[in-house]
Amino acid sequence: MASLDSMNLRIRFVSVVIPVFNEEGSLETLYQELVRISSALQDIKFEYIFVDDGSRDTSLSLLKALATDDSRVRVISFLRNFGQTAAISCGIKQAAGDVIIPMDADLQNDPADIPIFLEKIREGYSCVSGWRKDRKDDLFFRKIPSWIANAMISGFTGVPLHDYGCTMKAYRRENIQDVQLYGEMHRFIPVYATWSGAKVAEIVVNHRARKFGESKYGLSRIFKVMLDLLVVKFLAKYFNKPIHFFGAIGFGAFFIGTVAILAAIAYKLSGLKDFVETPLPVLGAMCIIVGVQFILFGMLSEVLMRTYYESKGSQPYTIRDTFGISPNKLDQS
Repeated sequence: MASLDSMNLRIRFVSVVIPVFNEEGSLETLYQELVRISSALQDIKFEYIFVDDGSRDTSLSLLKALATDDSRVRVISFLRNFGQTAAISCGIKQAAGDVIIPMDADLQNDPADIPIFLEKIREGYSCVSGWRKDRKDDLFFRKIPSWIANAMISGFTGVPLHDYGCTMKAYRRENIQDVQLYGEMHRFIPVYATWSGAKVAEIVVNHRARKFGESKYGLSRIFKVMLDLLVVKFLAKYFNKPIHFFGAIGFGAFFIGTVAILAAIAYKLSGLKDFVETPLPVLGAMCIIVGVQFILFGMLSEVLMRTYYESKGSQPYTIRDTFGISPNKLDQS
């Protein structure tokens, strides 16, 4: 492995974000492993942001003790359990590092992989995703659902990664600080990064068998991923032009309804069948009503989209750089 010092991009500060939910058995070991890695990378400043996601064991007490003894440890405690995505999102917003590395607290992610992530970041990648190639998990309840979910996400988004579910990733701060995460969408951050023009890489990471606690995921994750995937695809393709999505469905339904009504009239005039002998009038009326509703949905969505941008004072584009023009003028335009 190439030395970190030989890379071009300098990393001064790294924030490790760790969501915690009932992980009392692993926290002390995880902290010691993070300290060893930090000591080996003496030219880089570290902070460890633990987000307690409503733990019901002694996790929060242990984290408070670590924060008392080590100023690098920062602890955020949620009022109740809000989920892994919320915890990661909160930790990212509080992070001050040039590079942000989320990872699990259950010791299955290996802190010894952190230097490899930083090496890739220094090579010019903005997002580096971990791949648990030799995964130490149950085949039926963990591996198979993960394989299905990864295949769906890769095929649907056009961003081919082997392991979207691996929490351990690395991001340059500027590529993630404005990303808003909801539901269980933390796994889609590489997709957002790719669509925004960032360079994304994938590395094989060490995955260890779980020693403490129980997994919080099961087969239901597939259905959650499917729903989140639809939202991500819609936001990526139609967020700035929702009328194109709703309007296309609306015009399609309207067209089918019109054809059905004309067919019913043709049957009536030809004397082959009466209106009451065919479902065409009901089908036509229903499709026309649905078509009009979808078109109205699209128009309302356009109003909401414009209200969203204008209320925030933001624009539906991202500027990479400017030449011969002040960025301040662009912000004021």
